[in-house]
Amino acid sequence: MKTIEVDEELYRYIASHTQHIGESASDILRRMLKFTAGQSAPAAAPVSAAAGDVSQQSETSKPAPRSQDRVRAVRELLLSDEYAEQKKAVNRFMLILSTLYSLDPAAFAEATASLQGRTRVYFAGDEQTLLQHGTHTKPKHVPGTPYWVITNTNTGRKCSMVEHIMLAMQFPQELTDKVCGTI
Repeated sequence: MKTIEVDEELYRYIASHTQHIGESASDILRRMLKFTAGQSAPAAAPVSAAAGDVSQQSETSKPAPRSQDRVRAVRELLLSDEYAEQKKAVNRFMLILSTLYSLDPAAFAEATASLQGRTRVYFAGDEQTLLQHGTHTKPKHVPGTPYWVITNTNTGRKCSMVEHIMLAMQFPQELTDKVCGTI
């Protein structure tokens, strides 16, 4: 195996195309470039054009994950080094939200649409909407999604939000409790 260096922006782009927890950068690039083991490299195909074409195809033709695959993906997140390395509850919260969105964007959108507090909106498509509903909300962008979420809530409220989303997305109660227990 060879090691290559890529800048941070390119690494984030490659990582944003992860389809399941634990997928390696090599696997992602092979999928994006439609390159299989033993295949010789294309002669003059520019990488940026190939990557752009593939990402557009995967957005439109990606099948919805089966329930069992979604459960497995969440369990893999909980066991991952990336999740274990997070020292702050807010960072674990953000990873969970990113994963839930990646598993089923439509169900995530539906689950978050009705999620709000007495005076606050918890999720929005932009930072300004959250700031309009509370001055000290500390909105953060949820990586890999079009959503922003307030982050100055206590851990119990974060758990409550995750629980609402996971149950609305029809995850088992047992897994939902386990995820909330790790935040």
